[in-house]
Amino acid sequence: MLQLNLPKYDCRIRKNDDITDIFDPIRKTFLRLTPEEWVRQHIINFLVNHKGFPLSHIKVEYGLEVNGLKRRCDILAFDKDANMILLVECKAPQVKITQDAFNQIANYNYALKVKYLFVTNGMEHFYASIDFKNEKYCFLKDLPNYQDL
Repeated sequence: MLQLNLPKYDCRIRKNDDITDIFDPIRKTFLRLTPEEWVRQHIINFLVNHKGFPLSHIKVEYGLEVNGLKRRCDILAFDKDANMILLVECKAPQVKITQDAFNQIANYNYALKVKYLFVTNGMEHFYASIDFKNEKYCFLKDLPNYQDL
């Protein structure tokens, strides 16, 4: 798989014939290794080992309803009081981050009302903080550490 613009980590990979799987520490199971899953697992590692998020405070493929349709967001993180604090949208490395990706996460966040958003393809990363009171957002240079959220 492609080297991402994220810290390296020793992921657990297993191969069976032509199928390669990667271990997901959140769901505690092996999943088919797709380019998007490669990014998602690197982001989980980044959040836990470099930004201080407790593994137990992260959900993957969290179900929600948007405009009457069932959707799943890639990663959702919670604070110590179980409030949603970070919503992450992962794309495969070859997928350019376009307005569509921002529209997707904004639609999800319309339902969830999460303060921090993170859109990534593993190569480019965009972080934003949402000010619901003034209906504004602010792009950030970096994602704050868990204890600072």
